[in-house]
Order: sequence, then C-alpha cells, then structure tokens
Amino acid sequence: MSTFDHLRVAVLLPCYNEGQTIASVVKAFRDALPRAIVYVYDNNSRDNTAAEALAAGAIVRNEPRQGKGSVVRRMFADIDADYYIMADGDLTYDASKASILLQQLIDQHLDMLVAARQADPDSTAYRQGHRTGNLIFNRIVRLLFQSNLQDIFSGYRFFSRRFVKSFPISSAGFEIETDLSVHALELQLPIAEVPVVFFERPEGSHSKLKTFRDGGKILFRLMILFKEVHPFTFFASIASLMMFVSLLLGYPLVTEYLHTGLVPRLPTAVLAMGLMILAFISLASGTILDSVARARRETKRLFYIQQSKGL
Repeated sequence: MSTFDHLRVAVLLPCYNEGQTIASVVKAFRDALPRAIVYVYDNNSRDNTAAEALAAGAIVRNEPRQGKGSVVRRMFADIDADYYIMADGDLTYDASKASILLQQLIDQHLDMLVAARQADPDSTAYRQGHRTGNLIFNRIVRLLFQSNLQDIFSGYRFFSRRFVKSFPISSAGFEIETDLSVHALELQLPIAEVPVVFFERPEGSHSKLKTFRDGGKILFRLMILFKEVHPFTFFASIASLMMFVSLLLGYPLVTEYLHTGLVPRLPTAVLAMGLMILAFISLASGTILDSVARARRETKRLFYIQQSKGL
C-alpha cells in the first residue's frame, strides 16, 4: 500500500488556454500520485483546455471570474482534502517529484512547502524580465517581511488543509503567490522551500504574465500588504519623511525669525507647519492601526488553529 493511500490528496491546476500541455500535466501528476484527485479549473479558456483535461482523467470545473487569484479562491473553497498540491498547467514544473515533496510536507509537519524554481542560466525557461523581476521582488519581500524565501512567485506549492481553509484570499490575479507567502510569514507558520527544476514551456505555449503590467500590480499589492501587516512602520516612515521636509523648510525660517522677529516667507511657513501636522496625524494613524492589525492577526491565527490539520 502506498504511503498516501489513506490520505485525501487534491492536485489543483488553475488553467487559462493550456490546451497544448494540460493533458501531459494531468497524466504526470496521476502517475506520481495515483490515488490523488486531479482538479482542473478552466478560467474562460478559448481553446480545448477543458476537453483535454477531461480526456486525461481530471475533474474539470469552471471559474468565470477572470484571474488566477479568483480561480485559487474558488478551488480552496470548493475542494476538501487532507493535503493540497497546486501547480500550473503549462508543463514547466516537475510533477515526478510530487510524492517526495508531499512526504516532506507531512514528515516535517509543515503548512506550506514551496518548490523554488531552478532553471539553467542558459535556458529560456525564465525570460530575462521575469528573472530580474523575481530577483527584485524577492529582495523586497525579504526586507519588508523578514523572509528567507528565494522564490515567492513559484506556482508549485504544497499545503496542509489547515492552511488552505484558513487563508483569506483577496487578490484576483497573479498577486496570489505573494498573498500566500505573506500570509505564512505574517502568522509565522511552519514553511519550507525546496529547489526544483523549472522546465521551458513547449514550443507554441506562451506565458500569461505581462512583465510590466503584472509587475506593477504585484508591487502595489506588496505595499498594501505591508501597510496591513506592519501599519506602524508604514505610517511612521511616511511621518518621518514629512517631518524631515518640514524641518528642512522650517529651519531657515525659525533662524531668521529669531534674528529679525519677522517671517518673510509666510507660504513656506504654512507648508512646513502643515507637513508637521500631517506627520503627527500619520504617526497617530499608524499607532491606532497597529493595534487593529494585532487584533486581526490574533483572529486569523485563532481561526487557523481551529482548522483540522489533516490526517
């Protein structure tokens, strides 16, 4: 009997126009984990993705709201299992390692295991724009959230039931991987990262990620998450900048007033005073929202603890 025969394992494959590769992906996961149930969620594909997935033996469902985050939200809500594996349907991830990585998740009592993509430097699996963006954003996340993750955008992940059923999904697009990583970091959940080979897409298959458009969305999402997770630091940083500018503008005016008793540049004085007032308002807002964020974090952790972990 296989190690996973007594477990309910769900393989989740969000797909948009992956008719060329989805059958091979489904077959690879079924070969690696024969007792797992493979779900393909078709996100308004204009090709034969759904038909190919169904013919390969997957359970096919549809999500009409466009965007990977919308699909993941639906999958996490609909599917009940002990452990979950999420991957893309583009044949770039190594499904043959699924049983090994799942066993590591179980043995180490992890809530999330990230398969960090490792591509040959000479390979075109990583487009240069994607490679550079991934490097920059990983460093930003490490700075903002004290992360040790090397690949926060990997779409190949393994989850416990407790993680999936307590994850508050709010993003709709490719920002979903960022949300998954930040949620785990915020609650200090047991997670790990394992390097895996990242394959090139087959000829004729194209990435749906737009380097600059989606990069901008992800950067904006990171700032929003930082504000929600660390509001005091966020607003204190803004307050510090406004205080600095206020003092920079106001110092010459104060010096001149002490010598002459006059304030010749009244508009500058008003601007300096306004910036200082706004700085104190920002600081007060950060202090209040920090208490709100702490309460919200405790609520999320309590809900997380109340979920069954899986068998």
